[in-house]
Amino acid sequence: MKYRLLIWILWPSFLVAGMAEGLLFTVIYPQDLLFFGYHPEISDEGIYTIGFFVIWTFCAVSSALTAYILPGIESPDDKPD
Repeated sequence: MKYRLLIWILWPSFLVAGMAEGLLFTVIYPQDLLFFGYHPEISDEGIYTIGFFVIWTFCAVSSALTAYILPGIESPDDKPD
């Protein structure tokens, strides 16, 4: 059940992160970004990768919180005797 719950959290957040990154970097060009007033010395692909993982993390936390507050998600092993 733990692996199934992990997939329920990570797969939707992966799909949403992919769409969000596509929308974000359609509007923003990576070389136009400033971090604390400085241009990062990272390639465009590196910025895309970091952006994807940051967005995926936020989406996964959101999905995990949703799964946490859902009633009735218990493993079959947790049946009362």
